[in-house]
Amino acid sequence: MVFDISKISGISDYTAKTEKHRQLYFKSDKAFLVVNKNTIEVRCDPLLSENLKTKYETVMESRYFGKGGVEIVLANQLSPDEIEDLIRLSYNLT
Repeated sequence: MVFDISKISGISDYTAKTEKHRQLYFKSDKAFLVVNKNTIEVRCDPLLSENLKTKYETVMESRYFGKGGVEIVLANQLSPDEIEDLIRLSYNLT
């Protein structure tokens, strides 16, 4: 899945950096989104994180953000709108 982050409302100032096999997006020198080949990683509230991990088998603890985020396998369990909402939340938490 390819993301056009410029089309997500509520996200304005950010920088992008390619690192090995992933794309990182930063707000004020802090990452808010990591796009890997088959997954994305976002910052997330701990309670929402637990809820998502319980509800979806394709959501797990983020390798990049640790307990402060989730990693989502892009297997169509979450809708594009839900993923955009999580990216927007991550941006606002950063």
